[in-house]
Amino acid sequence: MTAFDDILIGRSSIPSLVITVLLMLLIPVAFFLCWRRKHKGQTKLSWLIAGAVGFVLSARVLELGVHYLCIIADNPVSRFINGNTAAFVLYGALMAGLFEECGRHIILKYVMKKDRTPENAVLYGIGHGGIEILVIVLPLMITYLAIAVLFSTGSVEDALAALNITEETAAAALPSVQAAAAFDLPMMALNVIERLLAMLFHIGLSVIVFYGVCTGKKAYLPLAILLHMLGDTFAAMYQRGLVPLWTVEVWVALWVAVTVAIAVKLYRNMKAAHSLSCA
Repeated sequence: MTAFDDILIGRSSIPSLVITVLLMLLIPVAFFLCWRRKHKGQTKLSWLIAGAVGFVLSARVLELGVHYLCIIADNPVSRFINGNTAAFVLYGALMAGLFEECGRHIILKYVMKKDRTPENAVLYGIGHGGIEILVIVLPLMITYLAIAVLFSTGSVEDALAALNITEETAAAALPSVQAAAAFDLPMMALNVIERLLAMLFHIGLSVIVFYGVCTGKKAYLPLAILLHMLGDTFAAMYQRGLVPLWTVEVWVALWVAVTVAIAVKLYRNMKAAHSLSCA
């Protein structure tokens, strides 16, 4: 497999990946501990767990099931979406917004009927964003670290054998090996910033959906879906090679700022309205 013979692990790849793994563990823990310490009397751990479960069910079970039918499986729908850039971008953004925000709405309205405080809405968002790091990003970073270590400490043949890469799987595995080899300090910083933005995004969206549930104002669920879609648009475009990676982070930062600004205003409104009933 000559493509792997040219793989050179950068000098900063392993240190950068080690630090990234540690920070991916620290980010959700730090968000939780800081918020819990400040608002222990107004928060319940059940809301953190609900946020985590909500993400897994909506994004990793239901949404992935639809992705299998519409993207992975070979059928007329998947061929149209994969063959049409506009359809792919719209589909990707729409599915993320619909599944995660509708899932958030259903759980906040029909499941989490007790202890409905603005502080718990934030905790729900921490659970949602935190579990995303732990079940998606962290395993990927650990995989990259394992690849980097194997390719830097042994022969290419030994590394391929340890990773169970064969002639049949080489093409699919090559991008991951190249990504691990090229992972450096700027990439580490980009990944950490992206996760911090994602955490703030999920917290803000949770507060917005929670406000709609508490007030009975139906416009806030579509607003959360729209904001989520807008935030994910450039990520879908990046997957099609339309924009560079740095523009994705700038675009996401813009919509995170908008989302957080709206959420902060709604949070303060809920704190000021002592008579607001969320029962």
